[in-house]
Amino acid sequence: MAPRFATIDDYIASYPDDVQEILEEVRRTIRSAVPEPGETISYAMPTITLDGKPLVYFAAWKHHIGLYPIPRADAATERDLAAYRSTKDTVKLPLDKPIPYDLVKRLAALLVSQARWGH
Repeated sequence: MAPRFATIDDYIASYPDDVQEILEEVRRTIRSAVPEPGETISYAMPTITLDGKPLVYFAAWKHHIGLYPIPRADAATERDLAAYRSTKDTVKLPLDKPIPYDLVKRLAALLVSQARWGH
């Protein structure tokens, strides 16, 4: 059974220092694009919320950081996502390559736009 975490801080603290740094930066980056973001653990993953509802989940795995759900985006964003998209709504950011935090921020902004305005 997967460990249970009470907070995102607890979740992040359970990883090695190098992964903790990446998780913290992913968290900060997402939060910077979300107006009045909330935080919770849902499905055993850190979750950033908008208006009390889950907006995006992120999680550390052995070889990558996963972001969920990431819907289809405009053509330019999809080109930038091509190397990271794993399934139709999952993005995997390899831990052995620089994390594209600018892309993470764009994805968070896209999710906010879709949640607020349906596009």
